[in-house]
Amino acid sequence: MSGKNQHVVPHGDDWAVRGAGNSRVTSVHETQREAIERGREIAQNQGSELLIHGENGRIRERDSHGHDPFPPKG
Repeated sequence: MSGKNQHVVPHGDDWAVRGAGNSRVTSVHETQREAIERGREIAQNQGSELLIHGENGRIRERDSHGHDPFPPKG
């Protein structure tokens, strides 16, 4: 069973990791790099996807840790 996708998002002057659909953040970090590292750990443990947002809030990168089909479709 897959866990919730994890989002790395701007959080004031910091960066946060937030599970999809959660109103509260899981953790707050001083740098985006630290937030990505923590978000990646959570996504790997849950077999979910990590979505990294830029400063403008738009998704700029995705990193999947779930059960992707092989070969990929498309």
